Amino acid sequence: MFNIDLKSSTPIYEQIVNQVKEAILKGYLKKGDPLPSVRKLSVMLDVNPNTIAKAYRELEQNQVIVTLRGRGTFIAEETVENIDINKELLKIRPALAELKLKGISNDQIIKFITELLNELEGKEQL
Repeated sequence: MFNIDLKSSTPIYEQIVNQVKEAILKGYLKKGDPLPSVRKLSVMLDVNPNTIAKAYRELEQNQVIVTLRGRGTFIAEETVENIDINKELLKIRPALAELKLKGISNDQIIKFITELLNELEGKEQL
């Protein structure tokens, strides 16, 4: 389920966070599905358990997962209803600014974003 790129500039814990979110969006993980324990996932990925714990903490703070003492870690049953959409969208601003600085046109950026959104929603290219 996880594909860690050790050469990426994205920290490993962020890769895990992003991949869990993407797996939920694509329907690979559903509400109530269990996640591997910190220890098990650290062995599976050959990653320090503290890195896994950091990813799980972030996912829990964002109400994506829930840890039930003695039972395990699961995809949250409740959806997050109070997301500050503007705050979330501002996270992509630096990437967009960099693309513009490199001369990428608005049309190219919009086309790419649309393709990514379709991919995340499981839609085929038209």
